[in-house]
Amino acid sequence: MQDESIDTPDFALRLRSADRSAFEEVVRRYLQQVHRTARGAGLNRQQADDLTQATFVAFFEAAPRFEGRSTVRTFLLGILYRKLQEARRGFHKDRRHDDIDEVVERRFDEKGGWTQPPRAADHSLYDQEIVEHTARCLETVPERQKLAFLLREVEGLSTQEACNALEVSVTNLGVMLYRARNRLRECLEKQGIFGAA
Repeated sequence: MQDESIDTPDFALRLRSADRSAFEEVVRRYLQQVHRTARGAGLNRQQADDLTQATFVAFFEAAPRFEGRSTVRTFLLGILYRKLQEARRGFHKDRRHDDIDEVVERRFDEKGGWTQPPRAADHSLYDQEIVEHTARCLETVPERQKLAFLLREVEGLSTQEACNALEVSVTNLGVMLYRARNRLRECLEKQGIFGAA
């Protein structure tokens, strides 16, 4: 899926030169990932939309300084991380409840039909329970550890990409991931999802 041509010196030069097609390529490749990462960090849809937009605006403004020392993806996710930190300082949200408009928008089309019919309860109940418990447990993980976990385990960034995005050393990232995974495991065990070994 990922074409390496986006991480060439020529592409970096195109970004620094404000080449519109280069910007369009970055948006095409990374829009969904940036939005998904924002949602995974606990933001509601509107907050994630706003943060995604702010991230790309900051990327376009920073593009003249992009030297290509990191990948475009890492550079962009580093901006997202900083924007997420800014957003956390700017608003507080009760993440335990979905906004009803968001639920309706996600589950029904304009005509009132299902966007995706629900699976039979016996097939989805356990999966849903695991997701809910995991989301609750993820909220107990400190912010930097949670973001390290999301970037590495959910978004699939390489170790070096995650280090660059978070501006930490490989050792520090390893410690953050260890602590995040350990806290998740302990929380899930307390909730009876996984038995203690």
